[in-house]
Amino acid sequence: MLEKGAVPSGAEPQTPAGGQAPLDPPTAAGTGEVAVLSKAQGFLKNDVSVKAARGMSHFGEHAIGWFSIGLIGAAVDKKRRKDWLIASAGVVGAHAASIAVKRVVRRPRPDHPSVEVLVGTPSKLSFPSSHATSTTAAAVLYSGLTGRNLVPALVPPMLASRLVLGVHYPTDVLAGAALGGLVGGLIRRKLKKNP
Repeated sequence: MLEKGAVPSGAEPQTPAGGQAPLDPPTAAGTGEVAVLSKAQGFLKNDVSVKAARGMSHFGEHAIGWFSIGLIGAAVDKKRRKDWLIASAGVVGAHAASIAVKRVVRRPRPDHPSVEVLVGTPSKLSFPSSHATSTTAAAVLYSGLTGRNLVPALVPPMLASRLVLGVHYPTDVLAGAALGGLVGGLIRRKLKKNP
């Protein structure tokens, strides 16, 4: 007798209504990350950090906050309006790239009794963190336009916030930061070549 949800031997898993493929099951590699995430959350979580992390989560949702800052930069810095608009589009592009990777990888978000999920998410997909991706892209691109290195001030807090809220594994945020850094760096290089 099969357990509930089990697939008979040799049968293909069924796609649920709505046409989307089921999420991949958690892998053995993910269990070690659960322990790391649980410890990180226990160490970082307090009333102040949770409130701040939720604020960052809402600000960074769909890269809207970072995109808005880019539009403000374009409105204020008229001489470099085009560069600000390109940088803003780059932030949105980095976010879109993270969504594309998520749909290929299909890693489920943390779901374990030792991890407390403290904010809602628009999807159940975890890898990479879109918040980490768009934040890092924004930090890299806007650093080039402001002349200040914004990466240390913006990226670590956003990465930590995703762990505090229990919505991403450590490798999710690291991969997101790497992807955002790559996209932001490529666009920043093009902006430097076309003054």
